[in-house]
Amino acid sequence: MKLDESPYQGYLYAYPHKTAYRRLEPRRALSDVWARERQDALFGYVHLPFCEMRCGFCNLFTRANPPAEQVTAYLAQLRRQAVAVRESLATDATFAQLAIGGGTPTYLTAPELAELFAIVGAAFGVGTLPMSVETSPATATADRLAVLAAHGTTRISMGIQSFLDAEAHAAGRPQRLADVLGALETIRTAEIPVLNVDLIYGIDGQTAATWQHSLDEALKWSPEELYLYPLYVRPLTGLGRRAHGRDGWDAQRQDLYRQAVEVLTAAGYEQRSMRQFRRAGAPVIDGPDYCCQDDGMVGLGCGARSYTTSLHYSFDYAVGVSEVRAVIDDYLARPEEDFRYAGIGFDLDGTEQRRRWLLKSILRCEGVDAVAYRERFGGSHTDDFPQLGELVERGWLSDDRCTLTAAGLAQSDAIGPWLVSGPVREAMGAYVPR
Repeated sequence: MKLDESPYQGYLYAYPHKTAYRRLEPRRALSDVWARERQDALFGYVHLPFCEMRCGFCNLFTRANPPAEQVTAYLAQLRRQAVAVRESLATDATFAQLAIGGGTPTYLTAPELAELFAIVGAAFGVGTLPMSVETSPATATADRLAVLAAHGTTRISMGIQSFLDAEAHAAGRPQRLADVLGALETIRTAEIPVLNVDLIYGIDGQTAATWQHSLDEALKWSPEELYLYPLYVRPLTGLGRRAHGRDGWDAQRQDLYRQAVEVLTAAGYEQRSMRQFRRAGAPVIDGPDYCCQDDGMVGLGCGARSYTTSLHYSFDYAVGVSEVRAVIDDYLARPEEDFRYAGIGFDLDGTEQRRRWLLKSILRCEGVDAVAYRERFGGSHTDDFPQLGELVERGWLSDDRCTLTAAGLAQSDAIGPWLVSGPVREAMGAYVPR
């Protein structure tokens, strides 16, 4: 990857990406994998691979409108996996944060959601942990949100993308503004402490004025968080199958990004990363300390990843519709004993562990904690990654090489891929999309 290429080369939300994972031979017993790990501040994640529709930009692991019997079977299998995974952890393992994503978890009916939370409680414990759940305008109904609130959901995230129907449709999302506004009203009535709204910029036909409209409409609801995503057109997605001419698209997305930073800063939002903005004074839901650089994650469901210090693992990865269905079918057919093993994953040696720690830090506004890095790895991140000097020369990184400048944050989707190691890039490049 070259820094002079597009500023939109890839969203690095995890490292390494699952396209770098390979089959583990032999497979690893989870009891052995976790035996050497700290288990006092884990992140618990549950994946529901179902949605009411597949948006044109979406490359997530999800199936639209599955048969009702498949949803029932998935919940039953999820319960079996939860038992097997929990028994593979230490008896005193504790969790610091929980999240339920997908897909769209609220695709489930209210009774199915109640069943899901029973599974979550058995796997991760019950209490007052921070817990985030994803929803959509079509599924954020009062009965579903009542179940979420009753089970301690502290954050709900909803992808709206645009407050203009024409733009939403251009992004391959056939939603109606009336549904969006109704869902926002229902969420606020449910009194879940934190509302996050996702918006997308760079949609065909979008202008500075229409982008301003969506920002203004979102701000009317005073969301505690806003995530702003540049549009990507990826292979095997609805938009990826269409022909598009986008002259000047990078410049347009950069202009819309800068516009949003200015608007949200003026409205009292603090920027946390290129994508995340949080309203000043918004409630902070306290739980046990969790550090994504240092603490592990336990995932349940066929699209969830898990990670320890030196092993990241999951099930097979897919984007294409038929391949996603095949992975779900495989998950549903597995005997419970299979869930006591990791079969697909990536081993992180010391160098990759350092790189992951750097990437999970430097793309955030708070940047790299140099002292914590030295305590963890016994050296300096500036010595381990001398290439950071190039970012300083470009004005994208502070002189101490710890925090990105405002110009650097705008280039996050180029900096992240640029810092990916050669072996990981090679593994990702050898992956055959499915």
